Amino acid sequence: MKADHAQVTRLLKTARGQIDGILKMVEEDRYCLDVSNQLMATQSILKKANRMVLRAHMDCCVREAAASGSPEEKLEELKLLLDKLTD
Repeated sequence: MKADHAQVTRLLKTARGQIDGILKMVEEDRYCLDVSNQLMATQSILKKANRMVLRAHMDCCVREAAASGSPEEKLEELKLLLDKLTD
């Protein structure tokens, strides 16, 4: 993985902490919209981490494949990933 390990790790640990907090909120039978807001905040952090990983992949792995003259495999991987992201 070519993304900044420290930043991605920090984001993932933050998301994990938020999920622990959400589980506690559910156990305490907290207000639905409060739980939903925390879920959306966690999703936002996970999306940011994923965006960082994907950008690093494009900046490094895809760029290297293009420079070598055979980007087809990496481009196909990105197409499949885009399909997953838009489902």
